[in-house]
Amino acid sequence: MSDVGGGQRVRLVLWSDGDLWLLRRTNSPEMTEHLGGPETEEQLVARQRRYAELGPGRMYRVTLADGGETVGSVGYWPRSWQDAEVWEAGWGVLPEFQGRGLAARAVRALLPEARAAGTRRYLHAYPSVDHPASNGVCRSAGFTLRGQADFEYPKGHWIRSNDWRVDLDRLPGGD
Repeated sequence: MSDVGGGQRVRLVLWSDGDLWLLRRTNSPEMTEHLGGPETEEQLVARQRRYAELGPGRMYRVTLADGGETVGSVGYWPRSWQDAEVWEAGWGVLPEFQGRGLAARAVRALLPEARAAGTRRYLHAYPSVDHPASNGVCRSAGFTLRGQADFEYPKGHWIRSNDWRVDLDRLPGGD
């Protein structure tokens, strides 16, 4: 659970077989504008399978701590980046819950989970340089901007991204 920064607290709930509905809700043009656009139903079903079976890495449904209403998703997964094995983080908050700081709280709640996995020192996020909200989440969640990079997502679609990074070994409570 996370209540860092005040406001509504969030809880991370491990992704389950019943969460395909959330992928469908976040597959709108406005939610995928900076990710290459909506996916097909086949792609969503395949993503659901990957999320439910993810390992190493984890995906979570983000809920409000008081009441349990689902507000979005957050997760981390392995990536090779600049000759190193790192975690990559991603998130999405449903439109009706955006603008409340919930994404940043969810990402802050994710950080100790990624650290506890113990296999990678750094967690990166790669939001488009043209996505002020996601870049703001990185800033609010304690990431350090390392510069810009060309990033392929989805396959065949290149975007100019910011490379944000958190040193998991330097989190409070870390070694």
